[in-house]
Amino acid sequence: MYFKKAFTVIILCISLVLSLSSCSDGEEPAGEDTNEDIPVEPVEEQEPEPEPFVYEYYEFDPSTLVEYNGTVEHLFFHPVIAYPELAFDGDSQEKGLDDWMVTVSEFNKILDSLYEKGYILVDMNDIWSEYTTEDGQQRMRRNTLMIPEGKIPLVISIDDTNYYDYMLENGFTHKLIIGDDGEIWSWGLDPEGNEVVSQDLDIITILDKFVEEHPDFSLNGAKACLSLTGYQGILGYRTNTDTKSWTAQDEEYRQSEIAAVKPIVERLSATGWYFGCHTWGHINLSSHDVESVKRDMTRWMDEVGSLVGETTLLFYPHGARPDGGDWTNTGEVFKYLQSLGFRVFASVGIESFSYIKNDICAVICDRLHPDGTTLRHSRDTYLKFYDAKDVFDYDVRPDYGYDW
Repeated sequence: MYFKKAFTVIILCISLVLSLSSCSDGEEPAGEDTNEDIPVEPVEEQEPEPEPFVYEYYEFDPSTLVEYNGTVEHLFFHPVIAYPELAFDGDSQEKGLDDWMVTVSEFNKILDSLYEKGYILVDMNDIWSEYTTEDGQQRMRRNTLMIPEGKIPLVISIDDTNYYDYMLENGFTHKLIIGDDGEIWSWGLDPEGNEVVSQDLDIITILDKFVEEHPDFSLNGAKACLSLTGYQGILGYRTNTDTKSWTAQDEEYRQSEIAAVKPIVERLSATGWYFGCHTWGHINLSSHDVESVKRDMTRWMDEVGSLVGETTLLFYPHGARPDGGDWTNTGEVFKYLQSLGFRVFASVGIESFSYIKNDICAVICDRLHPDGTTLRHSRDTYLKFYDAKDVFDYDVRPDYGYDW
């Protein structure tokens, strides 16, 4: 009896050992479902990173390019009038807008004429370059431009693409934005106060579309130079400071505007646009001493240059040269501006003109100005670009007369 009980105990012990051994080999004890107690973490699917943007522009066959040594024409505009009924409404701004601006319709006709006459957009930065002379001096020289045979190189610059407050009330778009498609669009209000998002009402988006539709109008994807001040921000965003009464809330808003404009600057820079300086306060450089110019340019560098990057291009506000009409002069203001890295100094004149200075590393140039003044009174000068009779917006401009 004792032996039988002992034998039973031994058998039970052996069974227990075998059972524990099977568990240690990865087998679960019968009757237990451990999956119910162990939570299963879902595997998150990672979204693929977006492809980097590549600007695809028309590439000419190198065998069709020829050396060009003639004049590189240069036309400059201001932002275009989208709603003439707001611009030409008889208020105190009307005459100035008529003098210095063109309408959307006029700009479209000018582009059509330029294309038909064989002009092709080039980047202003490609025309001249800096080099070291044999005696170690830094100077500028004209580059060899390779242009499609039969074409005429053209620079377009656009001053004051800041969307000033007075423009917002007088028929201009209000700012640039990036659409859901990643493209640059304009945003603004129509005469009834309705929001309008468009690519047909702003000089920048109009030129973008024109190059897209006429890719052979651009050499190496060049568009135009945006000449910026800074006193009311840039591109429709109030990125400027006001040192008179600045609060923490003002700075918070300014930082939000800076964050909003950065991707727009990036997109413009990636699609053939480039930037120039028009001073921070649109100051007359012929009547300001060097100390006031230094204060102004310090603000431009801090508030505009920090956003758009370095530029060697400076466009004189009011067309006023610091040293007057004698291009051989090099005064203190000019030397200071050149010391900041500017190399090309553009004014306004009656022809596309350039002069390489021989005493300092700089180029002086003039550009022509299609606007109400020249449409009315300088038809002959601009016939090589367009005929004012065909361009003039008779239906909307005030009756100030013209010379043809």
